[in-house]
Amino acid sequence: MIPGVSSRKRFSDLAEQEVLALAISSEEDDAQIYRSYAQRLREDFPASAAIFDGMAVEEDEHRRRLIDLHQSRFGDTILLIRREHVAGFYARRPVWLIENLGLDRIRDEARQMERDAQRFYETAAKTTTDAATRKLLGDLAAAEAGHSERAVELLEEKVSPDADTEEKDAAHRQFVLTWVQPGLAGLMDGSVSTLAPIFAVAFATQNTWTTFLVGLAASIGAGISMGFTEAASDDGQISGRGAPWKRGVASGVMTTLGGLGHAMPYLITDFWTATIIAIIVVFIELWAIAWIQNRYMQTPFFRAAFQVVLGGALVLAAGILIGSG
Repeated sequence: MIPGVSSRKRFSDLAEQEVLALAISSEEDDAQIYRSYAQRLREDFPASAAIFDGMAVEEDEHRRRLIDLHQSRFGDTILLIRREHVAGFYARRPVWLIENLGLDRIRDEARQMERDAQRFYETAAKTTTDAATRKLLGDLAAAEAGHSERAVELLEEKVSPDADTEEKDAAHRQFVLTWVQPGLAGLMDGSVSTLAPIFAVAFATQNTWTTFLVGLAASIGAGISMGFTEAASDDGQISGRGAPWKRGVASGVMTTLGGLGHAMPYLITDFWTATIIAIIVVFIELWAIAWIQNRYMQTPFFRAAFQVVLGGALVLAAGILIGSG
């Protein structure tokens, strides 16, 4: 192989046997992907899992028909050719990437899979000269086009309106438990706990660069601490709060961002300009926390605003007083 030159074949250069072999391996892969989605969803979303089980059965039937055609035309030995061997051929995203993005994202990915497969069969049917092969590929293109309708049928069979509502509610609760709750805790910690040291240093030294360095160190240190604490506190198996690493990332990142928000203005060299902007940022952060509490945690907005803004204002005042003294 010449470095820098792709070793993959172009689709237009594939022989009919290779096209059939590619179709067979693609159907095998898609069936496995659907079963992986079903397995991922089975515990929390059994009705949706049943949909993907049904889609996997459809792909198995396509594969069987393709194998029968291959045996009749080319014998029992199927060439080993897969998507990654063909230049410009559609690719599938890794299952681990999609399955962690929620129920609606998985459904969207499945619809895209069906559209990709439909285009493949339509293109393949135009390149073959064998009538039986052309007919089968055309039938499969129509079948893939109808998969969206089949998915709707399966949804009607397996998912009642009440079940669909329950699944969406469960997905929302899981999102809140895994991402919003630890992220909110991190944002509150990063926004409030770093106020006192940052503003104490600011008013004690009136040196913006020193203040920024202290804020940067405090934010990153707090983010690392909160991230590891959240990840180690609960493995999620019993509580159902989700994977520890997800919660740790949410908590750690939001803690760091909460502290950096009012540290970044001290990159401005003028002390009072930087301080006024930092104080404005603090109140924006505190109101954002109150909004998130109201939006996702059902905390009455004015109660959340009173608790968060008052608490943050007290910490801010403490930092200023300590630094000024």
